[in-house]
Amino acid sequence: MRVLVVQNFDDEGIGQLASAFDEAGAIVDVRRPYAGDDLPAGDVYDALVVLGGPQNARDDAGSPYFPQLLGMMREFGNDGRSVLGICLGSQLLARAYDADNIIGGADEFGWCAVTRTGEGAIDAVLAAAPDSFLIFQWHEDTFTLPPGATRLAGSDVAANQAFRVGRAAYGIQFHFEADQAHVRHWNEAFAESLKAHQPGWLEGYEEEAARHGPTADAVGLAIARAWVATIAVGAKSKAA
Repeated sequence: MRVLVVQNFDDEGIGQLASAFDEAGAIVDVRRPYAGDDLPAGDVYDALVVLGGPQNARDDAGSPYFPQLLGMMREFGNDGRSVLGICLGSQLLARAYDADNIIGGADEFGWCAVTRTGEGAIDAVLAAAPDSFLIFQWHEDTFTLPPGATRLAGSDVAANQAFRVGRAAYGIQFHFEADQAHVRHWNEAFAESLKAHQPGWLEGYEEEAARHGPTADAVGLAIARAWVATIAVGAKSKAA
């Protein structure tokens, strides 16, 4: 199992996906095109993960590799190979499948409530989560549902929190991969920005983490494992 991970910003790692990949024995290849890495040919990989970042999904000028990445996401998705876009990655996947990106006006930060749809309850990945759950969020943008996509989860702020295109191309707006350790790292890496834009967050973090972190971590890891399981299913289907 070979997985290509595209990172779009420093300090945006795979978090709890690392545990799921290790359990599955996956070989993970991380590329950082924002730092000059080339995007490789996709045909040698079984799955693609596109992580978050501060860019908006239409910022081709600031991230000139976006058009190539969009093509790669479509290539994997149309081929039935597993795709996972998280936060910015979900916005890019929505764009790749002709949705509208809505820049600004959808601010969510911290552990926030997300609710599954009826389709999410029977989906191979979102079925791993409860009907309603708290999970970490950090975004300002959102998107419309791509034509033909299945809406899997939403929130009061962003109606499209998770969707699936085809067999296993998943866009997930919330940071299910960000467990407490990951969030603590963000607290340190982005301390000055958080002080300016999220007053009181750093001071109240430990209390918030104790209240919501363990349950959110468990939900996030369950989602990670469920998505990684789609890679093996797709490989078997292709072989057959």
